[in-house]
Amino acid sequence: MIRLISILVLAVACFSCKLVPPKQIWLHEMDISKMEAGWGTSRVNLSVDSNLLSVAGKLYDKGVGTHAVSKMMIDLHGSGARFCAATGIDDESGDKASVEFFVLGDQQVLWRSGIMKKGVPARKVDVSLNGIQKLALFVSDGGDYNYYDHSDWLDAFIEYRKEIPTALDQPMAEPYILTPPVSGSPQINGPSVYGATPGRPFLYKIPVTGDKPLTFSVRNLPASLQLDGTKGIITGMTPDSGEYRVRIVVKNAIGEGRKDFRIISGQGLALTPPMGWNSWNCWGLSVDDPKVRAAADAFISSGLADHGWTYINIDDGWEAQERTAKGDLLTNEKFPDMNALSDYVHNQGLKLGIYSSPGPQTCGGFLGSYQHEKQDVATWAGWGIDYLKYDWCSYGKIALNDSLNELQKPYLLMKDFLEGTSRDIVFSLCQYGMGNVWEWGGQAGGNLWRTTGDITDTWESMAGIGFDQNKCSPFAKPGNWNDPDMLVVGQVGWGPNLHPSRLTPDEQYTHISLWCLLSAPLLIGCDLSQLDDFTLNLLTNDEVLAINQDELGRQATRVFQDKGCEVWAKPLADSSFAVGLFFTGLESPVDAFNWEGGMPKRTLTVNWSDLGISGVYKVRDLWRHKDIGQFSSVYTAEVPYHGVMLVKLSK
Repeated sequence: MIRLISILVLAVACFSCKLVPPKQIWLHEMDISKMEAGWGTSRVNLSVDSNLLSVAGKLYDKGVGTHAVSKMMIDLHGSGARFCAATGIDDESGDKASVEFFVLGDQQVLWRSGIMKKGVPARKVDVSLNGIQKLALFVSDGGDYNYYDHSDWLDAFIEYRKEIPTALDQPMAEPYILTPPVSGSPQINGPSVYGATPGRPFLYKIPVTGDKPLTFSVRNLPASLQLDGTKGIITGMTPDSGEYRVRIVVKNAIGEGRKDFRIISGQGLALTPPMGWNSWNCWGLSVDDPKVRAAADAFISSGLADHGWTYINIDDGWEAQERTAKGDLLTNEKFPDMNALSDYVHNQGLKLGIYSSPGPQTCGGFLGSYQHEKQDVATWAGWGIDYLKYDWCSYGKIALNDSLNELQKPYLLMKDFLEGTSRDIVFSLCQYGMGNVWEWGGQAGGNLWRTTGDITDTWESMAGIGFDQNKCSPFAKPGNWNDPDMLVVGQVGWGPNLHPSRLTPDEQYTHISLWCLLSAPLLIGCDLSQLDDFTLNLLTNDEVLAINQDELGRQATRVFQDKGCEVWAKPLADSSFAVGLFFTGLESPVDAFNWEGGMPKRTLTVNWSDLGISGVYKVRDLWRHKDIGQFSSVYTAEVPYHGVMLVKLSK
């Protein structure tokens, strides 16, 4: 009898539970700041570009606009009942956009959309959440890294019975430092070769670490050059065409460092990829003279200059809105004296860069160089400028068409004027890879050329750019470099309000490793006055930087790719190889989330046969400065999610 009563009570309770109608919360009513987006910011009832939500021509009032790769985790507190939505690619997306939507529950795939393209009608979602503790919404990039994957969760809501669901922060991984401290003994860093033009001003700061004070000497230095033996700065006029082999010697109280160094006159500039800082990724149009001086000071005080970082580059925002009556270019009020700024930078052994456009206006709406190219080059040379970033911007309105001839025209014109000026000015072509610029950028005078659109501090942006550089590899060589855009580590923001890079520590190690393998120009994009130990460590590992600065000038190529694993290899001047093993993807979207405090790892392998080599090779971990051992035919390592193992193989 008692048992029968208990059964009846339980049945009534369950029946009553079913009678209680579930409550409902719209996705856009939740804390959408916790939804990660691969570009931009997830937005309530708007697309990621702040337009009305629209999929396949149909408008929606409610929803969340985001960008792949996108993630959001929600705690259902055990009271979830149902998740309903429609999913699709927003009409504002690029034509090549492709994504896949997933609804995950407690490490299981509850629903997936399949690959979706632009113009495909929204697909309905209706899944039970009974018994689910944690719900996760995931939008993949469709496996192709394409940009403009603007993705919408439309008319999305959660039904629940008791406690209201809450959005969760994904646990942030703690930064970790791999590079050992530098030795107190003198170590000369940087490249082994330097190019300059005969008869033009010469400036080179010897990069060296070690306890100070240091004293410098250079054997066989050409007579037209002079060394400051205390600062380690070589100045003067570049000697006649030819190769000058010198030996740099640096001493301190502990010991001595030596390095053979070649000054090559008359064979071009940037014989190794430029290393420096650019103002755009941190300050945007808010850059000014004090910020540039602070960056130069930070190069010295932080020791970055001791590792080969050289250029201090001003991006857009320094120009006036009008020229003089004679057509001369002027600075705005933020830069009262460009000559004084140049002297300030040069006196520290560093170099100063500037920005312009071949069009009438820059991207920021300031004066470009259109029809004043020769005049502007003379102005920059008079100011002491060492580097020019020349950004397409408004020239697209001037071009007669989008033919290859029109793409090359403004850069060929600037090339002629730069070659005729009185200073060495490194020429950076910035036109986002149009017309396969890597195939002709060198002929247009470029020392480097952007191969892509602008980078942002997300995995999708960084990885999508970096792992898409294989096609450009054959065209990289000393003096001509593919440029996948600037570094997005440290405090960035593209304006006065900065934030820490959204890349995880593992993703930042991947970023620096990949850019070094790619022989990419290395331009720091963060606020140098806020360098923390982790970011400084990323930027001052001399064995990693040496891969970038290797004088052979070859760019890495992909030698293996399969199921989220990539292996890239770069031949070096000493007949060794630098190899990066990258865990880039997922076997399941479940792996993208930290469900219980841990991210996946993957075992990756590089086979000697993929490199065209055989025999026994020594393997060295470049981030840890540690010899791992000798291996024959194959090397295997465990790599963290979105992380890297960077090694050097040598006989």
